[in-house]
Amino acid sequence: MANDHHSFYLSSPFNFDEIQGGNYVPISDHHQDEEPIFSVNKAKNDHLLGLEDHGDHDLSVDYHQYGNNFTGQKGQADHQFSKDQDQQQQRSIFDDFDTSSIFLPTQPTEEISTSSTFSTTHNIVEAIKQKPIQTPLSSLKLLSNNRNAFNKLKIENFITKLPQSSSYNKTYSLRQKLSTEDIVRIAGARYIQFSDQGNYHGYCTPLHPFGCALSGLSDGETKDVELVHILLAAAEKVGFQQFDRATRLLQNCEVIAASRSNPVERVVAVFAGALRERIERENGMFVEKNLAENDEITQGLSTNLATLRYHQQVPFLQVMQFPAIQAIVESFEPATKLHLIDLEIRSGIQWTGLMQALAAREERPIELLKITAIGVRGKQKIEETRKRLVSLAESLNLLFSFNAVIVSDMEDIKEELFEIDRNETVIVHSSLFLRTMLWRPHCLEKLMRVIRNLRPSMMVVAEVEADHNSPSFARRFIEVLFFYAAFFDCLETCINLEDFRTTMEEILAVGIKNMVATERSERIYRNVRINVWRAFFTRFGMVEIKLSDSSHYQASLVAKQFGCGNSCTLERNGKCLMVGWKGTAIHSFSAWKFL
Repeated sequence: MANDHHSFYLSSPFNFDEIQGGNYVPISDHHQDEEPIFSVNKAKNDHLLGLEDHGDHDLSVDYHQYGNNFTGQKGQADHQFSKDQDQQQQRSIFDDFDTSSIFLPTQPTEEISTSSTFSTTHNIVEAIKQKPIQTPLSSLKLLSNNRNAFNKLKIENFITKLPQSSSYNKTYSLRQKLSTEDIVRIAGARYIQFSDQGNYHGYCTPLHPFGCALSGLSDGETKDVELVHILLAAAEKVGFQQFDRATRLLQNCEVIAASRSNPVERVVAVFAGALRERIERENGMFVEKNLAENDEITQGLSTNLATLRYHQQVPFLQVMQFPAIQAIVESFEPATKLHLIDLEIRSGIQWTGLMQALAAREERPIELLKITAIGVRGKQKIEETRKRLVSLAESLNLLFSFNAVIVSDMEDIKEELFEIDRNETVIVHSSLFLRTMLWRPHCLEKLMRVIRNLRPSMMVVAEVEADHNSPSFARRFIEVLFFYAAFFDCLETCINLEDFRTTMEEILAVGIKNMVATERSERIYRNVRINVWRAFFTRFGMVEIKLSDSSHYQASLVAKQFGCGNSCTLERNGKCLMVGWKGTAIHSFSAWKFL
Protein backbone atom coordinates (compact mmCIF):
# COMPACT_ATOMS: atom_id res chain seq x y z
CA MET A 1 0.00 0.00 0.00
CA ALA A 2 1.13 3.52 -0.66
CA ASN A 3 2.38 5.53 2.25
CA ASP A 4 -0.17 8.08 3.42
CA HIS A 5 2.39 10.85 3.82
CA HIS A 6 3.04 10.80 0.07
CA SER A 7 -0.60 10.95 -0.96
CA PHE A 8 -0.60 14.73 -1.19
CA TYR A 9 1.80 14.54 -4.14
CA LEU A 10 -0.88 12.77 -6.17
CA SER A 11 -3.82 15.07 -5.45
CA SER A 12 -3.76 16.31 -9.04
CA PRO A 13 -2.25 14.98 -12.30
CA PHE A 14 1.33 15.99 -13.04
CA ASN A 15 1.58 18.53 -15.86
CA PHE A 16 4.70 17.73 -17.85
CA ASP A 17 4.32 21.04 -19.73
CA GLU A 18 4.77 23.17 -16.60
CA ILE A 19 8.48 22.46 -16.10
CA GLN A 20 10.44 23.14 -19.27
CA GLY A 21 13.76 24.80 -18.79
CA GLY A 22 14.15 25.93 -15.20
CA ASN A 23 16.21 24.15 -12.59
CA TYR A 24 14.17 21.99 -10.27
CA VAL A 25 15.23 21.20 -6.71
CA PRO A 26 13.46 18.20 -5.16
CA ILE A 27 11.88 18.52 -1.75
CA SER A 28 14.51 16.37 -0.08
CA ASP A 29 17.89 14.76 -0.58
CA HIS A 30 19.15 17.32 -3.11
CA HIS A 31 22.20 19.19 -1.94
CA GLN A 32 23.36 22.66 -2.72
CA ASP A 33 26.63 21.49 -4.18
CA GLU A 34 24.89 19.61 -7.00
CA GLU A 35 25.33 21.08 -10.43
CA PRO A 36 22.21 22.57 -12.05
CA ILE A 37 21.11 21.00 -15.26
CA PHE A 38 21.21 22.67 -18.63
CA SER A 39 17.87 23.74 -20.00
CA VAL A 40 17.88 22.95 -23.67
CA ASN A 41 15.59 22.43 -25.21
CA LYS A 42 3.33 6.79 -28.00
CA ALA A 43 1.95 4.14 -28.37
CA LYS A 44 5.21 3.07 -29.93
CA ASN A 45 8.57 2.76 -28.24
CA ASP A 46 10.68 1.85 -31.21
CA HIS A 47 11.46 5.31 -32.53
CA LEU A 48 14.43 7.57 -32.22
CA LEU A 49 16.76 6.17 -29.72
CA GLY A 50 14.21 3.41 -29.99
CA LEU A 51 16.94 1.43 -31.58
CA GLU A 52 16.50 -0.56 -28.42
CA ASP A 53 13.92 -2.89 -29.96
CA HIS A 54 15.78 -4.60 -32.72
CA GLY A 55 15.44 -8.31 -32.48
CA ASP A 56 18.04 -10.92 -31.66
CA HIS A 57 21.32 -10.14 -29.99
CA ASP A 58 24.43 -12.20 -29.51
CA LEU A 59 24.45 -12.86 -25.77
CA SER A 60 27.94 -14.34 -25.85
CA VAL A 61 29.58 -10.88 -25.65
CA ASP A 62 32.40 -10.91 -23.11
CA TYR A 63 31.52 -8.04 -20.81
CA HIS A 64 34.80 -8.41 -18.94
CA GLN A 65 36.68 -6.96 -21.93
CA TYR A 66 36.18 -3.54 -20.38
CA GLY A 67 38.73 -4.11 -17.67
CA ASN A 68 37.65 -5.26 -14.23
CA ASN A 69 34.63 -7.28 -13.16
CA PHE A 70 31.70 -5.42 -11.69
CA THR A 71 32.18 -4.97 -7.99
CA GLY A 72 30.06 -4.01 -5.06
CA GLN A 73 33.03 -2.21 -3.52
CA LYS A 74 32.53 1.50 -4.06
CA GLY A 75 35.81 3.27 -4.45
CA GLN A 76 37.85 0.57 -6.15
CA ALA A 77 37.57 2.34 -9.47
CA ASP A 78 40.15 4.61 -10.96
CA HIS A 79 38.92 7.97 -9.66
CA GLN A 80 41.04 9.93 -12.10
CA PHE A 81 38.12 9.82 -14.53
CA SER A 82 35.78 11.39 -11.99
CA LYS A 83 38.36 14.05 -11.15
CA ASP A 84 38.93 14.91 -14.78
CA GLN A 85 35.23 15.12 -15.52
CA ASP A 86 34.58 17.42 -12.57
CA GLN A 87 37.25 19.80 -13.88
CA GLN A 88 35.72 20.03 -17.32
CA GLN A 89 33.25 22.81 -18.04
CA GLN A 90 30.95 23.06 -20.99
CA ARG A 91 31.63 26.26 -22.86
CA SER A 92 29.84 28.07 -25.60
CA ILE A 93 31.14 29.05 -29.00
CA PHE A 94 30.48 32.63 -27.91
CA ASP A 95 31.71 32.38 -24.29
CA ASP A 96 34.34 35.05 -24.90
CA PHE A 97 31.81 37.46 -26.34
CA ASP A 98 29.09 39.59 -24.85
CA THR A 99 26.01 37.73 -26.04
CA SER A 100 23.45 39.60 -23.97
CA SER A 101 21.79 40.85 -27.11
CA ILE A 102 21.70 37.37 -28.65
CA PHE A 103 20.61 34.86 -26.05
CA LEU A 104 18.25 35.65 -23.21
CA PRO A 105 18.50 33.83 -19.86
CA THR A 106 16.29 30.84 -19.32
CA GLN A 107 13.09 31.81 -17.54
CA PRO A 108 12.28 30.37 -14.13
CA THR A 109 9.80 27.52 -14.00
CA GLU A 110 7.06 29.56 -12.37
CA GLU A 111 7.14 32.17 -15.13
CA ILE A 112 6.80 29.83 -18.05
CA SER A 113 3.05 29.68 -18.26
CA THR A 114 2.79 33.45 -18.67
CA SER A 115 5.98 34.14 -20.56
CA SER A 116 6.24 35.81 -23.91
CA THR A 117 7.59 32.58 -25.31
CA PHE A 118 4.19 31.03 -25.01
CA SER A 119 2.25 34.09 -26.06
CA THR A 120 4.31 34.22 -29.26
CA THR A 121 4.43 30.48 -29.72
CA HIS A 122 5.51 30.61 -33.36
CA ASN A 123 8.45 33.02 -33.06
CA ILE A 124 11.61 31.16 -34.01
CA VAL A 125 13.83 34.13 -33.13
CA GLU A 126 12.57 34.19 -29.55
CA ALA A 127 12.95 30.42 -29.32
CA ILE A 128 16.59 30.63 -30.42
CA LYS A 129 17.27 33.48 -28.00
CA GLN A 130 16.11 31.29 -25.13
CA LYS A 131 18.43 28.49 -26.18
CA PRO A 132 21.38 28.30 -23.73
CA ILE A 133 24.59 27.81 -25.65
CA GLN A 134 27.04 25.16 -24.53
CA THR A 135 29.10 24.13 -27.53
CA PRO A 136 32.86 23.91 -26.76
CA LEU A 137 34.71 27.09 -27.62
CA SER A 138 37.56 25.11 -29.16
CA SER A 139 35.52 24.42 -32.27
CA LEU A 140 35.43 28.12 -33.13
CA LYS A 141 38.88 29.31 -32.09
CA LEU A 142 39.22 31.44 -35.19
CA LEU A 143 36.30 33.59 -34.06
CA SER A 144 37.56 34.18 -30.52
CA ASN A 145 40.48 36.50 -31.14
CA ASN A 146 38.64 39.63 -30.06
CA ARG A 147 36.81 39.31 -26.74
CA ASN A 148 34.42 42.18 -27.46
CA ALA A 149 33.88 41.41 -31.10
CA PHE A 150 30.31 40.25 -30.75
CA ASN A 151 29.25 42.97 -28.32
CA LYS A 152 25.78 43.92 -29.55
CA LEU A 153 26.69 42.02 -32.71
CA LYS A 154 28.80 44.81 -34.18
CA ILE A 155 29.82 42.55 -37.01
CA GLU A 156 31.55 45.21 -39.03
CA ASN A 157 33.98 45.94 -36.20
CA PHE A 158 34.51 42.22 -35.74
CA ILE A 159 35.49 41.76 -39.38
CA THR A 160 38.11 44.52 -39.32
CA LYS A 161 39.73 43.13 -36.18
CA LEU A 162 40.18 39.57 -37.44
CA PRO A 163 43.90 38.80 -37.90
CA GLN A 164 44.85 38.52 -41.53
CA SER A 165 48.35 37.08 -41.23
CA SER A 166 49.47 33.84 -42.78
CA SER A 167 49.84 32.40 -39.30
CA TYR A 168 46.13 33.01 -38.80
CA ASN A 169 45.33 31.14 -42.00
CA LYS A 170 47.56 28.31 -40.83
CA THR A 171 45.71 28.20 -37.52
CA TYR A 172 42.41 27.98 -39.35
CA SER A 173 43.62 25.21 -41.62
CA LEU A 174 44.62 23.14 -38.58
CA ARG A 175 41.57 23.83 -36.44
CA GLN A 176 39.01 21.20 -35.58
CA LYS A 177 36.14 20.81 -38.00
CA LEU A 178 32.91 22.34 -36.76
CA SER A 179 30.35 19.86 -35.51
CA THR A 180 26.85 19.74 -36.93
CA GLU A 181 25.50 21.42 -33.81
CA ASP A 182 28.16 24.15 -34.06
CA ILE A 183 26.86 24.91 -37.55
CA VAL A 184 23.29 25.11 -36.26
CA ARG A 185 24.29 27.45 -33.43
CA ILE A 186 26.17 29.79 -35.75
CA ALA A 187 23.20 29.80 -38.10
CA GLY A 188 20.92 30.61 -35.16
CA ALA A 189 23.02 33.60 -34.13
CA ARG A 190 23.17 34.72 -37.76
CA TYR A 191 19.41 34.44 -38.14
CA ILE A 192 18.81 36.52 -35.02
CA GLN A 193 21.16 39.19 -36.32
CA PHE A 194 19.34 39.33 -39.65
CA SER A 195 15.95 39.49 -37.95
CA ASP A 196 16.98 42.17 -35.46
CA GLN A 197 18.19 44.42 -38.27
CA GLY A 198 15.17 43.73 -40.48
CA ASN A 199 17.33 42.51 -43.33
CA TYR A 200 15.57 39.22 -43.90
CA HIS A 201 12.39 39.14 -45.96
CA GLY A 202 11.72 35.45 -46.16
CA TYR A 203 12.40 34.53 -49.79
CA CYS A 204 16.13 34.02 -49.97
CA THR A 205 19.32 34.55 -48.05
CA PRO A 206 20.56 38.00 -49.11
CA LEU A 207 24.12 39.13 -49.05
CA HIS A 208 24.89 40.85 -45.80
CA PRO A 209 28.02 42.01 -43.95
CA PHE A 210 27.54 39.13 -41.50
CA GLY A 211 28.42 36.79 -44.33
CA CYS A 212 31.91 38.21 -44.25
CA ALA A 213 32.18 37.12 -40.64
CA LEU A 214 31.87 33.60 -41.97
CA SER A 215 34.88 34.05 -44.23
CA GLY A 216 37.01 32.28 -41.64
CA LEU A 217 34.94 29.17 -42.20
CA SER A 218 35.52 26.78 -45.04
CA ASP A 219 33.33 27.03 -48.12
CA GLY A 220 31.47 23.93 -47.05
CA GLU A 221 30.83 25.25 -43.53
CA THR A 222 29.62 28.58 -44.90
CA LYS A 223 27.22 26.79 -47.23
CA ASP A 224 25.96 24.68 -44.32
CA VAL A 225 25.37 27.75 -42.12
CA GLU A 226 23.39 29.41 -44.89
CA LEU A 227 21.37 26.23 -45.43
CA VAL A 228 20.36 26.05 -41.76
CA HIS A 229 19.60 29.79 -41.90
CA ILE A 230 17.03 29.15 -44.64
CA LEU A 231 15.53 26.27 -42.66
CA LEU A 232 15.06 28.54 -39.62
CA ALA A 233 13.36 31.14 -41.81
CA ALA A 234 11.05 28.48 -43.22
CA ALA A 235 10.16 27.28 -39.72
CA GLU A 236 9.23 30.79 -38.64
CA LYS A 237 7.03 31.23 -41.70
CA VAL A 238 5.32 27.93 -40.92
CA GLY A 239 4.78 29.04 -37.32
CA PHE A 240 3.05 32.20 -38.53
CA GLN A 241 1.10 30.17 -41.11
CA GLN A 242 2.69 32.01 -44.01
CA PHE A 243 2.71 28.79 -45.97
CA ASP A 244 3.45 30.18 -49.44
CA ARG A 245 6.63 31.85 -48.24
CA ALA A 246 7.55 28.80 -46.20
CA THR A 247 7.11 26.54 -49.22
CA ARG A 248 9.48 28.66 -51.31
CA LEU A 249 12.12 28.48 -48.59
CA LEU A 250 11.68 24.75 -48.18
CA GLN A 251 12.18 24.32 -51.90
CA ASN A 252 15.52 26.12 -51.53
CA CYS A 253 16.46 23.82 -48.64
CA GLU A 254 15.60 20.71 -50.60
CA VAL A 255 17.62 21.79 -53.63
CA ILE A 256 20.72 22.68 -51.61
CA ALA A 257 20.49 19.57 -49.43
CA ALA A 258 19.61 17.22 -52.29
CA SER A 259 22.96 15.43 -52.25
CA ARG A 260 22.74 14.72 -48.50
CA SER A 261 26.50 14.55 -48.54
CA ASN A 262 27.04 15.55 -44.92
CA PRO A 263 25.05 15.43 -41.65
CA VAL A 264 23.99 19.08 -41.90
CA GLU A 265 22.33 18.46 -45.27
CA ARG A 266 20.71 15.29 -43.98
CA VAL A 267 19.36 17.01 -40.87
CA VAL A 268 17.98 19.89 -42.94
CA ALA A 269 16.39 17.48 -45.42
CA VAL A 270 14.57 15.62 -42.62
CA PHE A 271 13.38 18.82 -40.93
CA ALA A 272 12.30 20.33 -44.24
CA GLY A 273 10.18 17.23 -44.80
CA ALA A 274 8.70 17.59 -41.33
CA LEU A 275 7.79 21.23 -41.99
CA ARG A 276 6.17 20.27 -45.29
CA GLU A 277 4.09 17.68 -43.47
CA ARG A 278 3.01 20.31 -40.94
CA ILE A 279 1.91 22.59 -43.80
CA GLU A 280 -0.07 19.75 -45.35
CA ARG A 281 -1.73 18.99 -42.02
CA GLU A 282 -2.64 22.64 -41.48
CA ASN A 283 -4.14 22.81 -44.97
CA GLY A 284 -6.02 19.55 -44.58
CA MET A 285 -4.02 17.96 -47.40
CA PHE A 286 -2.03 15.42 -45.41
CA VAL A 287 -2.72 11.77 -46.17
CA GLU A 288 -1.82 9.47 -43.31
CA LYS A 289 0.61 6.83 -44.43
CA ASN A 290 -0.06 3.18 -43.83
CA LEU A 291 1.08 2.37 -40.30
CA ALA A 292 2.60 -0.82 -41.59
CA GLU A 293 4.94 1.28 -43.72
CA ASN A 294 6.08 3.25 -40.66
CA ASP A 295 6.50 0.00 -38.76
CA GLU A 296 8.61 -1.38 -41.56
CA ILE A 297 10.92 1.63 -41.32
CA THR A 298 11.16 1.67 -37.54
CA GLN A 299 11.72 -2.08 -37.48
CA GLY A 300 14.53 -1.67 -40.00
CA LEU A 301 17.19 -2.85 -37.56
CA SER A 302 15.44 -6.07 -36.62
CA THR A 303 18.20 -8.30 -38.02
CA ASN A 304 20.94 -9.56 -35.78
CA LEU A 305 23.66 -8.05 -37.96
CA ALA A 306 22.18 -4.55 -37.83
CA THR A 307 21.68 -4.76 -34.08
CA LEU A 308 25.27 -5.75 -33.51
CA ARG A 309 26.45 -2.94 -35.78
CA TYR A 310 24.58 -0.40 -33.72
CA HIS A 311 25.86 -1.72 -30.38
CA GLN A 312 29.38 -1.99 -31.72
CA GLN A 313 29.55 1.43 -33.37
CA VAL A 314 27.29 3.81 -31.42
CA PRO A 315 28.29 4.18 -27.76
CA PHE A 316 25.16 5.39 -25.96
CA LEU A 317 23.35 2.17 -25.07
CA GLN A 318 26.40 0.31 -23.84
CA VAL A 319 27.68 3.34 -21.94
CA MET A 320 24.40 3.37 -19.99
CA GLN A 321 24.19 -0.41 -19.53
CA PHE A 322 27.37 -0.75 -17.52
CA PRO A 323 26.70 1.87 -14.82
CA ALA A 324 23.24 0.32 -14.48
CA ILE A 325 24.81 -3.07 -13.81
CA GLN A 326 27.29 -1.53 -11.37
CA ALA A 327 24.53 0.30 -9.47
CA ILE A 328 22.47 -2.90 -9.22
CA VAL A 329 25.43 -4.97 -8.02
CA GLU A 330 26.24 -2.38 -5.34
CA SER A 331 22.64 -2.21 -4.17
CA PHE A 332 22.25 -5.98 -4.15
CA GLU A 333 25.57 -6.76 -2.45
CA PRO A 334 24.23 -7.91 0.96
CA ALA A 335 21.41 -10.05 -0.50
CA THR A 336 21.32 -13.44 -2.22
CA LYS A 337 18.02 -13.33 -4.13
CA LEU A 338 17.52 -10.66 -6.76
CA HIS A 339 14.25 -9.93 -8.58
CA LEU A 340 14.63 -7.58 -11.56
CA ILE A 341 11.49 -6.03 -13.03
CA ASP A 342 12.27 -4.79 -16.54
CA LEU A 343 9.68 -2.42 -17.98
CA GLU A 344 10.85 -3.10 -21.54
CA ILE A 345 13.26 -6.03 -21.75
CA ARG A 346 13.60 -6.13 -25.55
CA SER A 347 16.39 -8.58 -26.44
CA GLY A 348 17.72 -8.88 -22.87
CA ILE A 349 21.29 -8.17 -23.90
CA GLN A 350 21.54 -5.59 -21.12
CA TRP A 351 21.50 -8.38 -18.52
CA THR A 352 24.39 -10.40 -19.95
CA GLY A 353 26.99 -8.49 -17.96
CA LEU A 354 24.95 -8.65 -14.76
CA MET A 355 24.50 -12.41 -15.05
CA GLN A 356 28.23 -12.85 -15.58
CA ALA A 357 29.00 -10.66 -12.56
CA LEU A 358 26.56 -12.49 -10.28
CA ALA A 359 27.79 -15.91 -11.39
CA ALA A 360 31.36 -14.89 -10.52
CA ARG A 361 30.48 -13.61 -7.04
CA GLU A 362 32.33 -15.66 -4.43
CA GLU A 363 31.20 -14.01 -1.21
CA ARG A 364 27.52 -14.69 -0.47
CA PRO A 365 26.89 -16.58 -3.73
CA ILE A 366 23.63 -15.73 -5.39
CA GLU A 367 20.79 -18.16 -4.72
CA LEU A 368 18.37 -16.91 -7.37
CA LEU A 369 18.13 -14.33 -10.12
CA LYS A 370 14.55 -13.70 -11.19
CA ILE A 371 13.64 -11.42 -14.09
CA THR A 372 10.08 -10.24 -14.74
CA ALA A 373 9.53 -8.69 -18.16
CA ILE A 374 6.57 -6.39 -18.80
CA GLY A 375 5.15 -6.15 -22.30
CA VAL A 376 2.10 -4.80 -24.10
CA ARG A 377 2.89 -6.57 -27.33
CA GLY A 378 5.46 -8.91 -28.79
CA LYS A 379 4.76 -11.94 -26.61
CA GLN A 380 6.75 -14.08 -29.03
CA LYS A 381 9.75 -11.75 -28.77
CA ILE A 382 9.64 -11.93 -24.98
CA GLU A 383 9.56 -15.71 -25.19
CA GLU A 384 12.62 -15.65 -27.46
CA THR A 385 14.37 -13.39 -24.95
CA ARG A 386 13.48 -15.82 -22.16
CA LYS A 387 15.02 -18.74 -24.04
CA ARG A 388 18.25 -16.85 -24.68
CA LEU A 389 18.60 -15.76 -21.05
CA VAL A 390 17.79 -19.23 -19.74
CA SER A 391 20.44 -20.68 -22.03
CA LEU A 392 23.00 -18.14 -20.82
CA ALA A 393 22.13 -18.81 -17.17
CA GLU A 394 22.63 -22.54 -17.69
CA SER A 395 26.04 -21.95 -19.25
CA LEU A 396 27.00 -19.85 -16.20
CA ASN A 397 25.54 -22.37 -13.74
CA LEU A 398 23.32 -19.59 -12.39
CA LEU A 399 19.96 -20.39 -10.82
CA PHE A 400 17.56 -18.35 -12.92
CA SER A 401 13.82 -17.71 -13.25
CA PHE A 402 12.01 -15.71 -15.92
CA ASN A 403 8.43 -14.44 -15.77
CA ALA A 404 6.44 -12.36 -18.25
CA VAL A 405 3.65 -9.92 -17.45
CA ILE A 406 1.74 -9.33 -20.68
CA VAL A 407 -1.03 -6.73 -20.73
CA SER A 408 -3.06 -5.37 -23.62
CA ASP A 409 -2.55 -1.82 -22.35
CA MET A 410 -0.41 -0.32 -19.59
CA GLU A 411 -3.65 0.90 -18.06
CA ASP A 412 -4.21 -2.73 -17.05
CA ILE A 413 -1.03 -3.06 -15.01
CA LYS A 414 -1.58 -3.93 -11.33
CA GLU A 415 0.38 -5.30 -8.38
CA GLU A 416 -1.34 -8.69 -8.43
CA LEU A 417 0.35 -9.57 -11.72
CA PHE A 418 3.77 -9.70 -10.08
CA GLU A 419 5.06 -12.67 -8.09
CA ILE A 420 7.04 -11.06 -5.30
CA ASP A 421 8.62 -13.07 -2.46
CA ARG A 422 9.39 -11.44 0.86
CA ASN A 423 13.05 -12.41 0.88
CA GLU A 424 13.76 -11.01 -2.60
CA THR A 425 15.54 -7.76 -3.31
CA VAL A 426 13.36 -6.08 -5.93
CA ILE A 427 14.92 -3.65 -8.41
CA VAL A 428 13.01 -1.96 -11.24
CA HIS A 429 14.78 -1.18 -14.50
CA SER A 430 13.45 1.34 -17.03
CA SER A 431 15.48 2.08 -20.13
CA LEU A 432 14.00 4.60 -22.58
CA PHE A 433 10.50 3.50 -21.64
CA LEU A 434 8.83 6.11 -19.42
CA ARG A 435 9.07 8.74 -22.17
CA THR A 436 6.85 6.57 -24.39
CA MET A 437 4.00 7.23 -21.92
CA LEU A 438 4.38 11.01 -21.66
CA TRP A 439 1.48 11.53 -24.04
CA ARG A 440 -0.65 9.48 -21.60
CA PRO A 441 0.26 10.99 -18.22
CA HIS A 442 -2.59 9.34 -16.32
CA CYS A 443 -1.38 5.93 -17.48
CA LEU A 444 2.19 6.82 -16.51
CA GLU A 445 1.09 7.85 -13.03
CA LYS A 446 -0.80 4.59 -12.57
CA LEU A 447 2.32 2.62 -13.53
CA MET A 448 4.39 4.56 -11.01
CA ARG A 449 1.84 3.89 -8.25
CA VAL A 450 2.02 0.18 -9.01
CA ILE A 451 5.82 0.26 -8.91
CA ARG A 452 5.82 2.12 -5.61
CA ASN A 453 3.42 -0.40 -4.07
CA LEU A 454 5.77 -3.25 -5.06
CA ARG A 455 8.26 -1.69 -2.61
CA PRO A 456 11.41 -2.03 -4.71
CA SER A 457 14.74 -1.28 -3.07
CA MET A 458 15.83 0.73 -6.09
CA MET A 459 14.70 1.90 -9.53
CA VAL A 460 17.25 2.67 -12.25
CA VAL A 461 16.13 4.94 -15.06
CA ALA A 462 17.72 5.76 -18.42
CA GLU A 463 15.99 8.41 -20.51
CA VAL A 464 16.53 10.75 -23.42
CA GLU A 465 17.84 14.05 -22.07
CA ALA A 466 15.93 16.59 -24.12
CA ASP A 467 13.02 19.00 -23.90
CA HIS A 468 10.80 17.89 -26.77
CA ASN A 469 7.51 18.41 -24.98
CA SER A 470 6.97 22.14 -25.18
CA PRO A 471 3.49 23.25 -26.31
CA SER A 472 5.23 26.04 -28.24
CA PHE A 473 5.93 24.96 -31.81
CA ALA A 474 8.86 27.37 -32.17
CA ARG A 475 10.56 26.31 -28.98
CA ARG A 476 9.99 22.63 -29.66
CA PHE A 477 11.32 22.97 -33.22
CA ILE A 478 14.55 24.59 -32.00
CA GLU A 479 15.07 22.01 -29.26
CA VAL A 480 14.48 19.10 -31.62
CA LEU A 481 16.75 20.63 -34.26
CA PHE A 482 19.68 21.14 -31.90
CA PHE A 483 19.31 17.69 -30.36
CA TYR A 484 19.21 15.84 -33.66
CA ALA A 485 22.05 17.93 -35.06
CA ALA A 486 24.21 16.38 -32.34
CA PHE A 487 22.76 12.91 -32.90
CA PHE A 488 23.26 12.98 -36.68
CA ASP A 489 26.81 14.19 -36.05
CA CYS A 490 27.31 11.10 -33.89
CA LEU A 491 26.01 8.80 -36.62
CA GLU A 492 28.36 10.41 -39.13
CA THR A 493 31.33 9.77 -36.85
CA CYS A 494 30.48 6.31 -35.55
CA ILE A 495 28.87 4.50 -38.48
CA ASN A 496 30.99 3.73 -41.48
CA LEU A 497 28.49 1.95 -43.70
CA GLU A 498 26.35 4.46 -45.56
CA ASP A 499 23.35 2.16 -46.04
CA PHE A 500 23.20 1.38 -42.33
CA ARG A 501 23.53 5.06 -41.39
CA THR A 502 20.74 5.90 -43.83
CA THR A 503 18.51 3.30 -42.18
CA MET A 504 19.25 4.80 -38.78
CA GLU A 505 18.42 8.29 -40.01
CA GLU A 506 15.13 7.05 -41.46
CA ILE A 507 14.24 5.68 -38.03
CA LEU A 508 15.04 9.01 -36.41
CA ALA A 509 13.04 10.86 -39.07
CA VAL A 510 9.82 9.15 -37.93
CA GLY A 511 10.08 10.74 -34.48
CA ILE A 512 11.28 14.09 -35.83
CA LYS A 513 8.28 14.41 -38.13
CA ASN A 514 5.88 13.56 -35.34
CA MET A 515 7.39 16.13 -32.98
CA VAL A 516 7.54 18.90 -35.59
CA ALA A 517 4.43 18.28 -37.68
CA THR A 518 1.80 17.32 -35.09
CA GLU A 519 0.17 18.75 -32.00
CA ARG A 520 -1.88 17.63 -29.02
CA SER A 521 -2.83 13.94 -28.89
CA GLU A 522 -1.25 13.21 -32.27
CA ARG A 523 2.16 14.13 -30.88
CA ILE A 524 3.12 10.86 -29.23
CA TYR A 525 6.91 11.21 -29.52
CA ARG A 526 7.99 13.24 -26.50
CA ASN A 527 11.01 13.65 -24.24
CA VAL A 528 11.62 15.68 -21.10
CA ARG A 529 14.73 16.53 -19.14
CA ILE A 530 15.99 15.12 -15.87
CA ASN A 531 14.65 18.11 -13.93
CA VAL A 532 11.14 17.20 -15.05
CA TRP A 533 11.63 13.56 -14.09
CA ARG A 534 12.92 14.68 -10.70
CA ALA A 535 9.78 16.70 -10.11
CA PHE A 536 7.62 13.81 -11.27
CA PHE A 537 9.35 11.15 -9.18
CA THR A 538 9.11 13.30 -6.05
CA ARG A 539 5.33 12.85 -6.20
CA PHE A 540 5.84 9.16 -5.48
CA GLY A 541 8.18 9.58 -2.54
CA MET A 542 11.29 8.80 -4.58
CA VAL A 543 14.73 10.08 -3.60
CA GLU A 544 17.64 10.17 -5.99
CA ILE A 545 20.68 8.05 -5.16
CA LYS A 546 24.12 9.33 -6.03
CA LEU A 547 25.88 7.10 -8.53
CA SER A 548 29.22 5.85 -7.28
CA ASP A 549 32.59 6.61 -8.82
CA SER A 550 32.69 2.96 -9.87
CA SER A 551 29.55 3.44 -11.96
CA HIS A 552 31.11 6.45 -13.69
CA TYR A 553 34.30 4.52 -14.20
CA GLN A 554 32.48 1.62 -15.84
CA ALA A 555 30.82 4.08 -18.22
CA SER A 556 34.16 5.68 -19.07
CA LEU A 557 35.73 2.31 -19.84
CA VAL A 558 32.98 1.50 -22.30
CA ALA A 559 33.13 4.95 -23.94
CA LYS A 560 36.85 4.54 -24.57
CA GLN A 561 36.25 1.34 -26.52
CA PHE A 562 34.51 3.26 -29.29
CA GLY A 563 36.54 4.97 -31.99
CA CYS A 564 35.11 8.42 -31.40
CA GLY A 565 37.89 9.97 -29.34
CA ASN A 566 36.52 12.30 -26.68
CA SER A 567 33.29 12.95 -28.57
CA CYS A 568 31.22 10.71 -26.31
CA THR A 569 31.08 12.84 -23.17
CA LEU A 570 30.20 11.90 -19.60
CA GLU A 571 29.12 14.53 -17.11
CA ARG A 572 27.73 14.52 -13.60
CA ASN A 573 24.42 16.28 -13.11
CA GLY A 574 23.71 16.32 -9.43
CA LYS A 575 23.61 12.63 -8.57
CA CYS A 576 23.02 11.28 -12.06
CA LEU A 577 25.13 10.65 -15.13
CA MET A 578 24.75 12.47 -18.42
CA VAL A 579 25.89 10.71 -21.57
CA GLY A 580 26.33 13.10 -24.47
CA TRP A 581 27.94 13.88 -27.76
CA LYS A 582 30.53 16.68 -27.87
CA GLY A 583 29.03 18.24 -24.75
CA THR A 584 25.38 17.96 -25.79
CA ALA A 585 23.48 15.69 -23.43
CA ILE A 586 21.78 12.78 -25.20
CA HIS A 587 20.79 10.53 -22.27
CA SER A 588 20.47 10.72 -18.52
CA PHE A 589 20.98 7.77 -16.20
CA SER A 590 19.80 7.94 -12.60
CA ALA A 591 19.02 5.68 -9.63
CA TRP A 592 16.19 6.13 -7.13
CA LYS A 593 14.92 4.71 -3.86
CA PHE A 594 11.42 4.89 -2.38
CA LEU A 595 10.88 6.43 1.05
